[in-house]
Amino acid sequence: METEAFSELFPLLKGANPQTLESLMSVAVKHEYPPGRAVLMEDAWGNAIYFVVSGWVKVRRLSGDNVVTLAILGRGNFFGEMAILDESPRSNDVIALSAVRLISVTAQRFIQILFKDQQLHHRMLQLMVRRLRQTNLRYQIRNRPPAVKLANTLVELAENYGQKTEYGTDIFNIPYKDLADVTDISLEETSKIMEKLDSKGWIKIDPDRQAIHLTNIKHLKNLANQ
Repeated sequence: METEAFSELFPLLKGANPQTLESLMSVAVKHEYPPGRAVLMEDAWGNAIYFVVSGWVKVRRLSGDNVVTLAILGRGNFFGEMAILDESPRSNDVIALSAVRLISVTAQRFIQILFKDQQLHHRMLQLMVRRLRQTNLRYQIRNRPPAVKLANTLVELAENYGQKTEYGTDIFNIPYKDLADVTDISLEETSKIMEKLDSKGWIKIDPDRQAIHLTNIKHLKNLANQ
């Protein structure tokens, strides 16, 4: 991958100097995983930072027999940075939702590169603040109707990872259990709301393409803002 394409794919790296990009690319390791495969186990957090080149993954919290999906990440995002920075163990793992391609950089090399490039350092802080704001938004709408909360989740995924197609804005056909966990509503509520959105023509589930077509993103945004 050329340095320019590398920078354009990952918002974290926009504005990084060419030497930084070349350093990252020179030490990056490529990974490919099929759907359902564990990408990062709980005992491996803190070893490296991972960048999603293509595909979708979910971050899960493990607590005994209880497993809850905390986040869904797609192309252009990254994970593992928190464990690198605070050097604490994690009770989370990362699972491939679709076929996924990643690149990783070891914790030691990434920290070295991060603190040599002030722009990269600043950009990392900006994106971490953005994640905090998204978490705060979810907290603020925790008492809103389930449909409003689910619309927020769909719009957020579309804005972060959606691909424009002839059908509208496409995201991966995320399992309803994972959508329910991330949205903090029940699986039954998720199923009913998705069926209703489908009947209204706002979304269309396409199992063959493994996609959810958000065919009326404007209406979804209006619902999310209620």
